[in-house]
Amino acid sequence: MQAVDRQPNPPIRAPDGTPVHYERHRPEQTTLYRLVQQHAATFFEQAESAAGAGLPQFVKDEFDAYLECGILAHGFLRLHCGDCGHDKLAAFSCKRRGFCPSCGARRMAQTAAHLLDHVIPRVPVRQWVRVCQVRLPIPLRLLLAAQPKLVTPVLQVVHRVITRHLLGQAGLKAEEADSGTVTLIQRFGSAANLNIHLHCLVLDGVHRCDTEGEPVFVEVPAPTDEALQTVLHKIITRLTQAAHPSGGARRRGGFDLHG
Repeated sequence: MQAVDRQPNPPIRAPDGTPVHYERHRPEQTTLYRLVQQHAATFFEQAESAAGAGLPQFVKDEFDAYLECGILAHGFLRLHCGDCGHDKLAAFSCKRRGFCPSCGARRMAQTAAHLLDHVIPRVPVRQWVRVCQVRLPIPLRLLLAAQPKLVTPVLQVVHRVITRHLLGQAGLKAEEADSGTVTLIQRFGSAANLNIHLHCLVLDGVHRCDTEGEPVFVEVPAPTDEALQTVLHKIITRLTQAAHPSGGARRRGGFDLHG
């Protein structure tokens, strides 16, 4: 058997030409980690005492998983480079969706890359912040938090109203064109309070088919403040009607599917 002279791979470099190397994340050295490690038990006790009931187990599990995330004592992979002979240790991550900044940032970057590369077409996109971050009544927020499946009909109402607005701006009917939306559901506010709201990325126009059946994008003007208020009013009205539909409406979990 003839030996093959294997050349080492060239070092990976940043855009400015500097070499790139892996540096292990050390969460135990961060202020957040030390605060959680030292005061989580006290927080649990005070929260349960104030509420008169125990915290849900998934809340405690979130804290426990964060304290193990990136810590070598809780598991790691040993990576060996065949070119230089060096070894690196990569600690296991918690992959949670709570307040772990490392896993949250990684998921955010991966999601953004996936949306740009595989989902959203190369057309203008607008985030409908003022409309999609509707401040739902507190009773409805509690209902959606307790029964997450009810978020779907609420989201259908929001998407339907925005799409109809875009169709009207483009001068087209529902059977002639359609828009597209990617929505991320956020369940808490900046103070970590219960505040279910929607982050909607909406195509800034609609797609219609040309004479050969190929999709053609029709861009629409930016919405005015008056138009945003009109769309917001329609969403609130439809949600109110959906939550308390008249007799005979087809419903799912207390919402009218045709809101």
